[in-house]
Amino acid sequence: MYVLHIANKNYSSWSLRPWVLMRVLDIPFEERLTPFPTGSSWELYRPFSPSGRVPCLVDDGWAVWDSLAIAEYLAEHHHGVWPVEAKARAWARSAAAEMHSSFTALRNDCSMSCGVRVQPLPMSDALKQDLFRLADLWNDGLARFGGPFLAGNAFTAVDAFFAPVAFRAQSYGLSFEGAAAGYPERLLDLPAMREWYAAALAETWREPGHEAEVRAAGTIIEDLRAPT
Repeated sequence: MYVLHIANKNYSSWSLRPWVLMRVLDIPFEERLTPFPTGSSWELYRPFSPSGRVPCLVDDGWAVWDSLAIAEYLAEHHHGVWPVEAKARAWARSAAAEMHSSFTALRNDCSMSCGVRVQPLPMSDALKQDLFRLADLWNDGLARFGGPFLAGNAFTAVDAFFAPVAFRAQSYGLSFEGAAAGYPERLLDLPAMREWYAAALAETWREPGHEAEVRAAGTIIEDLRAPT
């Protein structure tokens, strides 16, 4: 059975991507959660992850240590990871790769913390541009392929790559124009996303660096997490 190494569900957007993909597609795996340490994760994660980071998928002793690489590895062994139709598959891979490498302002200004609600500071121009591009991208996919997911009627890896944005939208009150407006809520309503969210709220760990990022983003108006 696959072993998927992840970090705190409240914070770890990168861990969420392969986790929710495998859950939705019913790909069995053993979850191993190692909370983020204060400071560098290198020494803590290196015993199971060559990069010293998570997520890391281990298959019979063989490590795959990047979320996009994990999706491609799973696609070689399981149906449904990417759309069947070639053009839809190309679009989905392009969108997932863009999420993987871009949207820096969104990552920096709206750090993932599932259990809090934040009144954000006024948006930077860079964040506004990221949100505009997200809406543009989502509206394009939903229009091209008919929805309800980005590349058609089935949840695939491209949706998994945008799953953390749904939690960010919930935490920071982010909104989108057009058909994209309903997409984050559609993701949040998936049973696998509800499972992740419930586990995130139950966590009692607090990592100072992640907590500082959230406080820097605005005023925390609600904290739904279990107390430390």
